[in-house]
Amino acid sequence: MSSAQELTTKARAVRPTAYGTPDVLAIVSTPIPEPAADEVVVQVRAAGVNPIDWKLYSGAFHKVDDEHKDSAGLADDLPQLGLECAGVVTAIGDEVRGIEVGDEVIVYPVTGAYADYVTAPATSLIPKPADLGWPEAGSLMLAGTTAAHALHAAGVGEGDTLLVHGGAGSVGSLVVQLAAAAGATVIATASARNHELLRDLGAIPVTYGPGLLDRVRGAAPGPVTAAIDCAGGDEALDASLELVSDRQRIASIVATDRHVAAGIKALGYGPGQDAGTELREAARADLASRATELRILINAVYPLSEAAQAHRAGLAGHAPGKLVLVP
Repeated sequence: MSSAQELTTKARAVRPTAYGTPDVLAIVSTPIPEPAADEVVVQVRAAGVNPIDWKLYSGAFHKVDDEHKDSAGLADDLPQLGLECAGVVTAIGDEVRGIEVGDEVIVYPVTGAYADYVTAPATSLIPKPADLGWPEAGSLMLAGTTAAHALHAAGVGEGDTLLVHGGAGSVGSLVVQLAAAAGATVIATASARNHELLRDLGAIPVTYGPGLLDRVRGAAPGPVTAAIDCAGGDEALDASLELVSDRQRIASIVATDRHVAAGIKALGYGPGQDAGTELREAARADLASRATELRILINAVYPLSEAAQAHRAGLAGHAPGKLVLVP
């Protein structure tokens, strides 16, 4: 095979070579995939970076129920990274209908999206709004469906007063916007530097830390009726339990055994937690249709070859918004 021919059949992907730090990430050469009968191949234009990605190869990921290992990207000995992306359809399986080569799509759920090309079931594709940028399209769904799941679990709607812990994060910022759009009064915790952002998103900002209960009570127009924890830690759980009378209206996306034991809605893939798979899949079309109305926070965009650097930035902590890889 000539070098020119080889270039047309080879692609790049980011793979961990072992368990450890971002230093184990490497660019590998892979064949451009062919779709199975019910699959499509998508040329990736942007892939969202999420904390679950580095947890998968760090060895720090919590226990996952066997039935959810595929969804969590744990089916292989070493995980394929990238659970969401957006791109252009390049090949279609024989049984696929309603999708054409050249379609611009959002792909979620998927595994192995840290790549030039990814294969996904046709059911994972959602049409990308034409006026939605690639970084936003590639990083919307994991955070967006998590936010929708949390709001559903806590039963948030018009007239509620909702406390959001970690309101400036990628999930929290979408929880704030979706709850405000549903008619809830939203109080959200963040560091002082992010208070103006939270106001822009529709929330009443409060600073976390000592005195949190008094600050929330002072900001709330009445009783706090629901809480969503996107931050984790004892402070968020303790404050939620103190302020919300119905524990079934408290949801956490960063639940520990203590959260499960407290009787709140623990969301995730671990024992005693609710994965919400069907609800998240059902939320995708609504999120896509509303995407241009939402503020999807993008912190930084990295080339695929700098995935390790993106992970180091994520582990170190960064300004609000998603990290995105672009081939």
